[in-house]
Amino acid sequence: MRVHRLVSILAAIWIATPAFAQGKLNVMTSTEDLASICREVAGDRASVDFIARGYQDPHFVEAKPSFILKLQLADLLVVVGRELEIRWLPPLIQQSRNGRIQVGGEGYLDASLHARILDIPQGQVTRAMGDVHPLGNPHYWLDPENAKIIAKDVAEKLSQFRPGDRAGFEQRLADFSSRIDAAEKRWLAAMAPYKGTKVVTYHRSYSNFADRFGLDVIGYVEPRPGIPPTPQHTLDVINEMKRQSARIILVEPYFDLKTPNSIARETGGQVLVMPPSVGGVKDVADYFKLFDYDIALLTDAIKKTGR
Repeated sequence: MRVHRLVSILAAIWIATPAFAQGKLNVMTSTEDLASICREVAGDRASVDFIARGYQDPHFVEAKPSFILKLQLADLLVVVGRELEIRWLPPLIQQSRNGRIQVGGEGYLDASLHARILDIPQGQVTRAMGDVHPLGNPHYWLDPENAKIIAKDVAEKLSQFRPGDRAGFEQRLADFSSRIDAAEKRWLAAMAPYKGTKVVTYHRSYSNFADRFGLDVIGYVEPRPGIPPTPQHTLDVINEMKRQSARIILVEPYFDLKTPNSIARETGGQVLVMPPSVGGVKDVADYFKLFDYDIALLTDAIKKTGR
């Protein structure tokens, strides 16, 4: 009994003691995208884990007890924000009883605070508008320029925990930003011949991607965000695609393909299951591979459709 009690006491002390006083920082992120960016900045100075996998709809994640344990041990929690995780993350944070990562705590970082946010609704937002995010589109990580901003905020937060490692974090930040700049030039060059290509997307996940790489989103499979397709809206999308000679339908991996496939049949279009997140498909293991994969997929489809 004494041994078990001692183990319990030591475990409680370990949980209550910040990891940055023991060794590596313990970083948790809400999504796999943020984890990839955090690893770029932290290197071997932190252990980085995440909750929502890239093939899951980040709006709807099952809250598992194992997530609470991970959050209990976290020194830093990095979230997408803009209410993306509003349905599942707040209860997990509260139940973790980890004061560091509560909203406003020293270990809580909203990655959206300095990012360029699109689709901020004007006027009053009501439920009749569907699952509209009143604080703007939370899929902002699909702009590489925002990735540099996120990484800068992460480096600053890590440096607050480990002032002695600030130079190391800043060096890794500079290296990441430099590689993003080089990769972005390559991605923009690949997309340049197809600037203005008209596409339809299932959800509003690709606004930042489309804005950065010159796509023209002319409609959505959803009649309103979070609202399932209706027959009339589907017909409207088909007619609009025919009118504007659009041939590409972008769909996130977690949505049903029945309606997009029917639209493609009626328009002579092509459905692309294009992951908006790291981990969305097996080959997309980090942030750079996400854009390599998506742009190769997209440019190949545009060539084949002749649009």
